[in-house]
Amino acid sequence: MSNRVYQRLARRLDAIPNGFPATESGVELKLLAKMFAPEEAELASVMRLTAEPAGDIATRAGVDLRVARRLLKGMARKGLIGFQREDRQLAFSLWPFVVGVYEAQLPRLDAELARLFEQYLQETAGGLARDLPSVHRVIPVEEAIPFDLRVLAYQRATEIVARAKAWAVRDCICRLQQRIVGKGCDRPVENCLVLAPVEGAFDHSEVDRAITKEEALQILREAEEAGLVHSTGNHRGEHNYICNCCTCCCGILRGVAEFGIPTAVARSEFRAAVDTGVCVGCGDCIARCQFGALSLAEDVCVVDHNRCVGCGLCISSCLTGALRLEHRPEEETAVPPADLDDWMAQRARERSISLADVL
Repeated sequence: MSNRVYQRLARRLDAIPNGFPATESGVELKLLAKMFAPEEAELASVMRLTAEPAGDIATRAGVDLRVARRLLKGMARKGLIGFQREDRQLAFSLWPFVVGVYEAQLPRLDAELARLFEQYLQETAGGLARDLPSVHRVIPVEEAIPFDLRVLAYQRATEIVARAKAWAVRDCICRLQQRIVGKGCDRPVENCLVLAPVEGAFDHSEVDRAITKEEALQILREAEEAGLVHSTGNHRGEHNYICNCCTCCCGILRGVAEFGIPTAVARSEFRAAVDTGVCVGCGDCIARCQFGALSLAEDVCVVDHNRCVGCGLCISSCLTGALRLEHRPEEETAVPPADLDDWMAQRARERSISLADVL
């Protein structure tokens, strides 16, 4: 009974644009069982991405309304589903596994969950990051962009922060997960930014520490100094988070560095460039680049533009000023989806799935 419930939930999660690929071992079912009780999985397996009242979900699942309402509220508190208030009542929605359910399990991350997630990532070879459009998009370090280059608002981390009305920070679940399984790095942990369009949104959160806009901007600067890559949702609409992570820990960035998926993350519209007359071949930038995009040839830095994601982290390591960011050629750039709805529509077409079945 229980295994069939988790199979139904796994199929449901794979039927939405983000995807949730199956494995031969079935480790994804163990992963879901770790997070969802069987009765919770039963409800989630019939839920939609669009928020709806508990009664509609209960009817489809064949569950008593009072029981369904109690379960749904508990699931929302545990970060297993989304919720919002509509017409003086709560409405509930299905969340993707990534980005969504997994990231919300930070308070419940233990050795078993960390191990199961790592096994799932390995067996799918980064499968969550294989489809297009990419889940995340790199945001360049702004100080690395020459002042005379055009930079649109959605390309600026500071602009994304400025548009919000509430700010918070949480521990990076990627670095914590990797530390638990004995891997990863010693970079700072508390620097995953979450944003909201409503003041005071994080004042009573059990996961997120409410901060000011100025503190959020300081966290961005500290992340850059630590060599962490900025990324966010791959669209031009409003954003509710900025990840500051690395290729040795991030489930998305590892897709590029570890599993050889060049499109695991959408590159920024910039790329590194070298002034060969100024470069002294010190190699500091090579150690700074996490994507293997830089090398030395005859004591001069060379950029592999196919590997460069345009994060700009290498620029600050160049003491001679030989490195800079430049716009990629127009044929190498793609305008991100307009908003999350557009992203889902494009991703659904790429995966040949029907959004009508899950909205």
